Amino acid sequence: QVLLVESGGGLVQPGGSLRLSCAASGIIRSINTMGWYRQAPGKQRELVATLTNGINRHYADSVKGRFTVSRDNVKNTVYLRMSSLEPNDTGVYYCNAKGLHSSGSFDTWGQGTQVTVSS
Repeated sequence: QVLLVESGGGLVQPGGSLRLSCAASGIIRSINTMGWYRQAPGKQRELVATLTNGINRHYADSVKGRFTVSRDNVKNTVYLRMSSLEPNDTGVYYCNAKGLHSSGSFDTWGQGTQVTVSS
């Protein structure tokens, strides 16, 4: 079983910055993709940013130029650096990881961390 634990959410003023972290634990053979999704109140969960094979980055149009996804392969941790935050960035941010563990493939979600952008 693979477990994802997120941290770093909170309340920030518009224009501010936050960094989210997501650490994967378990008997992990490899992680192909790690990324972040978010869900605003009353809306569906949407992709924010993903990092595949440690190289290929994909961002939602709404966050391009403001958010950066990165990964520490040794720590099995993915980060999301968020800058120039806007009220529309408010929501619960979920970490996702896909890869192989001791018994096969996994596609796992974290429990979510709240990000609120408000003055």
